[in-house]
This record gives sequence, structure tokens and C-alpha cells, in this order.
Amino acid sequence: MYGEVTVAVSDAQFRLGVVGAGIAVAALIATMRFCGSVSIPPKPAPPAPTGNQSQLLTKSAATPAIYQEFLERDAQAAGVPTPTIEQMTAKFAYRVDEARHVLEVGQPAIDIAGVRLEAKRDADALVLEITNTTTSDLAYHVASSPMPNISGCTSARAMLFNAMVIAKGKNEVRVECVWREGMSLAISRVETLEVPPLSAWYLTLVPPRLVGVEDRIARGHKRAEISEKCSTAVSQAVRSGLEQGQIGWRDLVDFYARHRCPTYRFPSGYRAFKTDGERSVPDTAAGM
Repeated sequence: MYGEVTVAVSDAQFRLGVVGAGIAVAALIATMRFCGSVSIPPKPAPPAPTGNQSQLLTKSAATPAIYQEFLERDAQAAGVPTPTIEQMTAKFAYRVDEARHVLEVGQPAIDIAGVRLEAKRDADALVLEITNTTTSDLAYHVASSPMPNISGCTSARAMLFNAMVIAKGKNEVRVECVWREGMSLAISRVETLEVPPLSAWYLTLVPPRLVGVEDRIARGHKRAEISEKCSTAVSQAVRSGLEQGQIGWRDLVDFYARHRCPTYRFPSGYRAFKTDGERSVPDTAAGM
């Protein structure tokens, strides 16, 4: 019968063994770190703004201080002087002509509501030349219809122009329809609004459909170059107001002449300034 064998281990040998095990573990960790392939999960995307955060942004943009910052930044981008708050709350000179006029190609131009209108033929298109006869940049709306009223006017070649503003001393030419022999152009309404330089730039950013310009005309608009874009969506309240005559072109243009459209949306209760300084800006009233 064999007896139990006992091996004596000295303190020195025990300490040597512990040190050796530690070195082995360190070597294994180093190997995994520098030679191994460890998959690290991607950094999660930042959370989308919550309702409260969006409300804070909206309230911030509605403050006079932020509005003033927008004026200064946008004036620099447009290359025009920064307007004062007094200028941005002044009444803009408004003209309207609601009489019906018929423009014949080759006939003299007519002057109404701050613009000169002349119908012309340009190759295969019937065009309207609109000249600013005022001493200011001019927001304008000319309601027209080709005669005879034929279908397919939107198939006419596009011609880029500013459908919102005519600069001081300049003109704009827009395509009305495909040319047919004997065509003329009926003008049913002309509205204009004299605006300061930054307001003219603001309006050039606006999609013409937002102020009620029909697609036949709006498709040729060339907007100002800016990385921020205005929403093209028209709220149901605004659409209904336009259809019922409660909101007019003047109201919409007056708002966007004072408020940058990438930031501020038209409030359905907004109406054009009738007197200087009658309200403060920004005049958002639930329109953001």
C-alpha cells in the first residue's frame, strides 16, 4: 500500500509562480489588443429633437434679438445694407389695378400700377415683358391669360426669370404660352409692392406658389442661391383663405418681405401692414 506523497513548496517558489502567471495574463491582453480584431459597436446617432426642444427653437427664433441676428447675417449674404427695425415695420407702398386690359403683340406697352407691360413673340413663345417704372425694388403680381385660351401652355419652353421681384430700373420677361398666330394676352389684375433691398432678396427665396402664383408662371422662377430652402407646402388654412378671398397676395408678400421664409411660416391671421410700425417683428402669431 502506497502512502500519500507531499511536495513542499517554499515561499520563494510560490512568489515566483504568481509573478509568472501575471506575466502570462499581461502578454495575452497585449496580444488581443494589438494583434486581435475586436469589433466595437458604432456610436449611436444623436437623438432627434424632442417636442420641447423644437418648441425652444421656435420660441428662440421668435425673439427680437434672434430676428435682428437674421437681418444682419442675411444682409451680409445678400450684399445689401442691414435694415433697421423701423424699416422692417414700415408700410410698403402698394398699388393695384383691377381693370381688364388686352395686350396685342406689336402694340404699344401700357403703364399700370408701377409697371410697364408689353406682349411680345419670342420665337415659338408668347411672352410678357414687365418693366419696373418705380424708384424701388418691386414685388409684383400680374394675373394674365392667353387668348384664345388654349391648353398646353405649360409645354412652352421654360425661360428663367424672377417671378417675385423686379429690381429697380430692370425688367423681367416671362413665358405665357406656346405661340399661335393672332394670339393676345388678357391682363385681369396687377398688384405691386415697393420693398427695401433685403426684403427683395427675401422674396426671391420664396417659391411663387406660396403667394398664389399659378404653376404656368411659377415654373420659370429662378430663386436666390442659398443653402437653406423654404418649405413649398401651403397650409390648409392659407389655401382656404386664398380661395375665400380672406387672404390676398399683398398679405403673403408683405409677410415674406419682412420674414425669412426658411425660418418663419405665414400665420393664417397675418395681414399686410397698413401703417408704419403698427406691429412688432417678427410677427409670427403661431405661424412657425
